[in-house]
Amino acid sequence: MKPLKRPVRRGLLVAHIAVSVSWLGLTVGLLTLGLTAFLTGDATTAEAATRAMKIFGDWLLVPVALLALLSGLVLALGTPWGLARHRWVWTKFWLTLITAGLSIFSLRPGINHAAASGTVDIDLVVAPAVATATYLFITAVSVLKPWGPTRRGRRLRVSASSVKGVDGRSSRRTA
Repeated sequence: MKPLKRPVRRGLLVAHIAVSVSWLGLTVGLLTLGLTAFLTGDATTAEAATRAMKIFGDWLLVPVALLALLSGLVLALGTPWGLARHRWVWTKFWLTLITAGLSIFSLRPGINHAAASGTVDIDLVVAPAVATATYLFITAVSVLKPWGPTRRGRRLRVSASSVKGVDGRSSRRTA
Protein backbone atom coordinates (compact mmCIF):
# COMPACT_ATOMS: atom_id res chain seq x y z
CA MET A 1 0.00 0.00 0.00
CA LYS A 2 1.19 3.50 -0.79
CA PRO A 3 2.28 5.47 2.31
CA LEU A 4 -0.31 7.90 3.62
CA LYS A 5 0.43 11.61 3.32
CA ARG A 6 1.05 13.34 6.63
CA PRO A 7 -2.30 15.19 6.94
CA VAL A 8 -4.24 12.05 6.00
CA ARG A 9 -2.21 9.91 8.40
CA ARG A 10 -2.70 12.38 11.26
CA GLY A 11 -6.44 12.68 10.62
CA LEU A 12 -6.81 8.92 10.46
CA LEU A 13 -4.77 8.55 13.64
CA VAL A 14 -7.07 10.96 15.48
CA ALA A 15 -10.12 9.10 14.17
CA HIS A 16 -8.60 5.72 15.17
CA ILE A 17 -7.83 6.93 18.69
CA ALA A 18 -11.31 8.46 19.07
CA VAL A 19 -13.04 5.28 17.89
CA SER A 20 -10.80 3.07 20.02
CA VAL A 21 -11.46 5.16 23.13
CA SER A 22 -15.17 5.00 22.29
CA TRP A 23 -14.96 1.21 22.10
CA LEU A 24 -13.26 1.11 25.51
CA GLY A 25 -15.89 3.43 26.99
CA LEU A 26 -18.72 1.45 25.43
CA THR A 27 -17.32 -1.76 26.92
CA VAL A 28 -16.94 -0.18 30.37
CA GLY A 29 -20.56 0.98 30.08
CA LEU A 30 -21.67 -2.52 29.10
CA LEU A 31 -19.71 -3.93 32.04
CA THR A 32 -21.40 -1.51 34.42
CA LEU A 33 -24.85 -2.34 33.07
CA GLY A 34 -24.09 -6.08 33.14
CA LEU A 35 -22.94 -5.86 36.76
CA THR A 36 -26.04 -3.88 37.65
CA ALA A 37 -28.37 -6.38 35.96
CA PHE A 38 -26.57 -9.38 37.48
CA LEU A 39 -26.21 -8.09 41.05
CA THR A 40 -29.43 -6.20 41.61
CA GLY A 41 -32.31 -7.83 43.39
CA ASP A 42 -34.78 -5.54 41.67
CA ALA A 43 -36.34 -7.01 38.52
CA THR A 44 -37.18 -3.55 37.15
CA THR A 45 -33.56 -2.38 37.45
CA ALA A 46 -32.27 -5.60 35.86
CA GLU A 47 -34.70 -5.20 32.96
CA ALA A 48 -33.74 -1.54 32.48
CA ALA A 49 -30.03 -2.45 32.49
CA THR A 50 -30.45 -5.24 29.91
CA ARG A 51 -32.61 -3.01 27.72
CA ALA A 52 -29.91 -0.31 27.85
CA MET A 53 -27.29 -2.94 26.98
CA LYS A 54 -29.43 -3.98 24.02
CA ILE A 55 -29.60 -0.41 22.74
CA PHE A 56 -25.81 -0.05 22.99
CA GLY A 57 -25.32 -3.47 21.42
CA ASP A 58 -27.74 -2.82 18.56
CA TRP A 59 -26.61 0.69 17.68
CA LEU A 60 -22.98 1.10 18.70
CA LEU A 61 -21.14 -2.17 19.21
CA VAL A 62 -20.78 -3.33 15.60
CA PRO A 63 -19.94 0.02 13.97
CA VAL A 64 -17.46 1.04 16.68
CA ALA A 65 -15.70 -2.37 16.63
CA LEU A 66 -15.46 -2.42 12.84
CA LEU A 67 -14.28 1.20 12.62
CA ALA A 68 -11.55 0.55 15.19
CA LEU A 69 -10.43 -2.53 13.26
CA LEU A 70 -10.57 -0.84 9.85
CA SER A 71 -8.87 2.41 10.87
CA GLY A 72 -6.09 0.47 12.63
CA LEU A 73 -5.59 -1.72 9.59
CA VAL A 74 -5.35 1.26 7.23
CA LEU A 75 -2.90 2.98 9.60
CA ALA A 76 -0.75 -0.13 9.83
CA LEU A 77 -0.65 -0.61 6.07
CA GLY A 78 -0.17 3.08 5.26
CA THR A 79 2.66 3.87 7.67
CA PRO A 80 6.24 2.65 8.17
CA TRP A 81 5.07 0.59 11.18
CA GLY A 82 3.49 -1.88 8.79
CA LEU A 83 1.13 -4.68 9.79
CA ALA A 84 3.65 -7.49 10.19
CA ARG A 85 6.91 -5.60 10.77
CA HIS A 86 6.60 -5.11 14.53
CA ARG A 87 5.31 -7.58 17.06
CA TRP A 88 3.30 -4.94 18.92
CA VAL A 89 1.35 -3.96 15.78
CA TRP A 90 0.79 -7.60 14.87
CA THR A 91 -0.43 -8.35 18.42
CA LYS A 92 -2.77 -5.35 18.39
CA PHE A 93 -4.22 -6.41 15.05
CA TRP A 94 -4.99 -9.98 16.15
CA LEU A 95 -6.39 -8.94 19.53
CA THR A 96 -8.59 -6.34 17.86
CA LEU A 97 -9.78 -8.85 15.26
CA ILE A 98 -10.58 -11.45 17.93
CA THR A 99 -12.36 -9.02 20.26
CA ALA A 100 -14.33 -7.48 17.40
CA GLY A 101 -15.43 -10.96 16.33
CA LEU A 102 -16.37 -11.97 19.86
CA SER A 103 -18.22 -8.70 20.44
CA ILE A 104 -20.24 -9.08 17.26
CA PHE A 105 -20.88 -12.83 17.27
CA SER A 106 -20.99 -13.63 20.99
CA LEU A 107 -21.56 -10.59 23.21
CA ARG A 108 -24.25 -9.01 21.09
CA PRO A 109 -26.35 -12.22 20.77
CA GLY A 110 -25.92 -12.76 24.53
CA ILE A 111 -27.24 -9.28 25.22
CA ASN A 112 -30.17 -9.85 22.86
CA HIS A 113 -31.00 -13.16 24.59
CA ALA A 114 -30.88 -11.58 28.05
CA ALA A 115 -33.09 -8.69 26.95
CA ALA A 116 -35.63 -11.05 25.36
CA SER A 117 -35.74 -13.64 28.14
CA GLY A 118 -35.33 -11.35 31.11
CA THR A 119 -32.64 -13.61 32.59
CA VAL A 120 -29.14 -12.33 33.21
CA ASP A 121 -26.20 -14.67 33.73
CA ILE A 122 -22.55 -14.09 34.54
CA ASP A 123 -21.62 -14.04 30.83
CA LEU A 124 -22.91 -10.46 30.60
CA VAL A 125 -20.31 -9.52 33.21
CA VAL A 126 -17.41 -11.71 32.11
CA ALA A 127 -17.45 -10.79 28.40
CA PRO A 128 -17.29 -7.01 28.89
CA ALA A 129 -14.73 -7.44 31.70
CA VAL A 130 -12.42 -9.48 29.47
CA ALA A 131 -12.95 -7.05 26.58
CA THR A 132 -12.13 -4.07 28.82
CA ALA A 133 -8.95 -5.73 30.06
CA THR A 134 -7.99 -6.54 26.46
CA TYR A 135 -8.54 -2.94 25.30
CA LEU A 136 -6.49 -1.62 28.20
CA PHE A 137 -3.70 -4.05 27.26
CA ILE A 138 -3.91 -2.92 23.61
CA THR A 139 -3.68 0.70 24.78
CA ALA A 140 -0.58 -0.06 26.85
CA VAL A 141 0.99 -1.86 23.88
CA SER A 142 0.24 1.17 21.66
CA VAL A 143 2.01 3.50 24.05
CA LEU A 144 4.95 1.30 25.08
CA LYS A 145 5.60 -0.42 21.71
CA PRO A 146 7.36 -3.43 23.25
CA TRP A 147 9.01 -6.54 21.78
CA GLY A 148 10.72 -5.32 18.62
CA PRO A 149 10.46 -6.30 14.98
CA THR A 150 9.08 -9.54 13.60
CA ARG A 151 11.23 -11.81 11.42
CA ARG A 152 9.81 -10.02 8.36
CA GLY A 153 10.55 -6.65 9.95
CA ARG A 154 14.17 -7.63 10.64
CA ARG A 155 14.58 -8.77 7.03
CA LEU A 156 13.17 -5.47 5.74
CA ARG A 157 15.41 -3.51 8.11
CA VAL A 158 18.52 -5.36 6.90
CA SER A 159 17.60 -4.85 3.24
CA ALA A 160 16.87 -1.16 3.86
CA SER A 161 20.20 -0.62 5.59
CA SER A 162 22.07 -2.21 2.67
CA VAL A 163 20.37 0.21 0.26
CA LYS A 164 21.64 3.23 2.23
CA GLY A 165 25.09 2.75 0.75
CA VAL A 166 23.78 3.22 -2.80
CA ASP A 167 24.35 6.57 -4.46
CA GLY A 168 21.12 8.35 -5.33
CA ARG A 169 22.27 8.98 -8.95
CA SER A 170 23.24 5.44 -9.82
CA SER A 171 22.54 1.90 -8.77
CA ARG A 172 26.21 1.26 -7.91
CA ARG A 173 27.52 1.28 -4.36
CA THR A 174 29.53 4.31 -3.35
CA ALA A 175 32.93 4.08 -1.73
